[in-house]
Parts: sequence; C-alpha cells; structure tokens
Amino acid sequence: MTDDPQDPLARLYLIVPAGTTADTLAAALDGGDVAAVLLPPEAPASLIETAQARDVAALLADDPSAVKRLDADGVHLGPGGKVKAARKSLGEDRIVGMFCATSRHAAMMAGEAGADYVAFTAPEPDRGPPETAHDAEHTGNFTWWQAVMELPCVAMAERAGPPITLDDVTPLVSAGADFVALAAAVWQHPDGPAAAVAEANARIARAAR
Repeated sequence: MTDDPQDPLARLYLIVPAGTTADTLAAALDGGDVAAVLLPPEAPASLIETAQARDVAALLADDPSAVKRLDADGVHLGPGGKVKAARKSLGEDRIVGMFCATSRHAAMMAGEAGADYVAFTAPEPDRGPPETAHDAEHTGNFTWWQAVMELPCVAMAERAGPPITLDDVTPLVSAGADFVALAAAVWQHPDGPAAAVAEANARIARAAR
C-alpha cells in the first residue's frame, strides 16, 4: 500500500471454491479490482493462468510444494503453519501468507518469520464491552495492527464461522483491513460474481479511516 491518494484503502482477495471454472473466475476478475485469489492446492492450471493473465496473484492453500509444481504465486497457510519453512521452500520471490485467527501473538511471530501478510478473523467475535480505556482504543485486531505494524493484514472468515458479506466490507476497511477476503458473497451473488466484485469495490471506495 502506498500513500498515493488515488490508491484505494484496501483491495479484494477472493477465496475460490473447488469446482470453480476458469470462465467463472474470469467473470469475477473482470468485474473490478482484485489483488489475489486463494485456490485449493489441487486447483487446475487454468485457474492459475486465468488469474495471472489479469495480474492477480494466484495463491494455493497450505501446500508450498504445489505452488512450485503449478507455478503459482504463493501459499496461504492456516493457523500453526510453518512460515519459515514455506519461505525457505519458495524463496523470496513468492508470497507467503498466514491466517492467524484472532491471535495477535501468532500474527507478530508470522511477520517476524517472513510472512508477506497475515489474516485475522472477520467478522471478529463479540468480546463484549471494553473493560479499560486501552481496550476501547484497540477494539479490533485490524485497528490495532494498523497502529503498530506495517505488514498488510487481511480480513478473512473462519472456515466454520460466519462469512464476510458485502455489508461487512466498508466497516472492515474502515477498521484497518488492507485486504478483504470474500467467498460466498461473490460466488453466490444473485447477479453473478462480476456484479459482486464491482459492488465490493464500490463499498471499499466509501470507506474512510
């Protein structure tokens, strides 16, 4: 991210379900700005090629060896993933990201180990009212992360948790998310994935920090 006022506060990151066709992915990516897509490790080469042809980073879930075999752009690790090992395997030219759920400690450790981004749970769980002024100042991981770290952070839903909706996009960006990871909100949009991506980008444009 840069300080250029023309740059958006955040960008989209799409989680692509297994079985998605290259045509469907292309339609989504042609709907507006998308920074990266997260594909299953068994994703066909056509999906990777579709993303890369549009200058969108194609990341694979959990498997650095698949990244190298399929010439993807990087790996996204789940909680407990080995960032150092992934970085050693992939080198400095590929992306290594990690989902840290709600753990600030895990996120800081991932950053120190060489991650290019960390992802926090969103929507964040309700922890109740803040007990202290310090808690009130840092009511969410995204706000806190923006205040103390330069490494980009992604808002991403838990696999078993509530999905991020289009209504969540503006508040998450305003809270400090550099990227918002969308899944069902795009692929199940009644007007199609291109319309969902266009709407999500419009909502990013309305955010303010």
